[in-house]
Amino acid sequence: MPSPTSRRTVLTAAIAAAAGSGAVSSTASAAPSRTPHRAPSAAASSVDNHSWSTYTDWRCGSGSGTRAVAGRRAGLVIAHALGSTDYTDPHTGTKAAWEYATWTSPVHRSAVPATEAIASWNAHTPAGTWIQIELQGSYSDGTGTPWYVMGRWAAGDGDIRRTSVDDQSDGKSSVWTDTFSVDDAASGLRLLSYRLRLTLYRTPGTRLTPTVWRVGAMASDIPDRFTVPASVPGLVRELPVPRYSQNVHAGQYPEYDNGGEAWCSPTSSQMIIEYWGRRPSAEDLAWVKPGLQDPQVCHAARFTYDNQYEGCGNWPFNAAYAATYEDMSAVVTRLGSLKDLETLIRAGIPAITSQSFLKEELTGAGYGTSGHLMTVIGFTSDGDVIANDPASPSDEAVRRVYRRHEWENIWLRTKRYDANGQVRGGTGGVCYIYWPTNPAPTQHRALRSLGLL
Repeated sequence: MPSPTSRRTVLTAAIAAAAGSGAVSSTASAAPSRTPHRAPSAAASSVDNHSWSTYTDWRCGSGSGTRAVAGRRAGLVIAHALGSTDYTDPHTGTKAAWEYATWTSPVHRSAVPATEAIASWNAHTPAGTWIQIELQGSYSDGTGTPWYVMGRWAAGDGDIRRTSVDDQSDGKSSVWTDTFSVDDAASGLRLLSYRLRLTLYRTPGTRLTPTVWRVGAMASDIPDRFTVPASVPGLVRELPVPRYSQNVHAGQYPEYDNGGEAWCSPTSSQMIIEYWGRRPSAEDLAWVKPGLQDPQVCHAARFTYDNQYEGCGNWPFNAAYAATYEDMSAVVTRLGSLKDLETLIRAGIPAITSQSFLKEELTGAGYGTSGHLMTVIGFTSDGDVIANDPASPSDEAVRRVYRRHEWENIWLRTKRYDANGQVRGGTGGVCYIYWPTNPAPTQHRALRSLGLL
């Protein structure tokens, strides 16, 4: 069972352990691990992805004060306020009134009786608006969960501070920063179904509204494992993804998780956002101190920062940040093997992966970490992984080649040993996937094959 500590506590220990090595731990496992879950191909038996994003989807849910809007990208907006409520921001102490409206999804019965679930959302929240995402589910013993807050989110930080919510549990399950987790998976208890609830907020007396384009969750049940079978190489390709180092930002903006040495997640996100031809404008970057290298990485850190977790490694917050760029979609999921990543790379879609390892477990890394994000951009003729690893001393040094099976094992396992021989968790195939709202046909087929469309 997970110890009653937050993922932030685990992360702090990880950073301390990696000090001086160049390793950066932006995401560490909260509960026993972030268990691996499915994708219809290699992971089909252990991960279920489901989302609501079409005009019909929004109309099929139960709205109170919201309405579906059609068009090039269907969404959900406030039609009229149900009422007003006060919210005291726990990170600023500011109390303010907000008008609100709600939407509740239909119940989704997961194809996988799950031990974990992670929500994702894509939304536009202009100044004066924000959203809350909640999950409520049914257990295999016939009981139900409470409504769990999976995030209070705004693209900016001028109205509320973006935040996860700690101390949510019913004695059977808990929320660890951004992950719903059954407390004792060995008991056989599973999450059979769930629904999501959106609450859209705006400044009272205005006609402002957030727009939610997509909301969904990845439910999964990955078996505990220290090792995974080696996959057979099947692709030689490298994508031209920009290279950014988090370490060149060491000490910058310490209010965002002590600076760039902990920015592996937003640095990776920014690489892929720019691969797709999007980037912040000069006006967006005006707040960054003049003269800093790669100011867009500082921008990504600020706007992925989770004020409760006190870090930039909240997985759904990174996906939501990516989706603030024009016509971008983003999710958090789990994949089953490097064959799944080959499917994406073949279609021209890079992915951000989460892994943890000792220094000697990944040849050529030069560091060990209990939680780190990097970007997979291709495969060599030997089948080895080409990764843009932000834990590098310079942008030029970011491109790395890692041995295939070493890399596959540290990414897909759910259990590992730390430097003291203690059993710790692994992320079990977690990755972020970002793509254009209207992908090319080959990209659409690849995403559909992995259960993402």
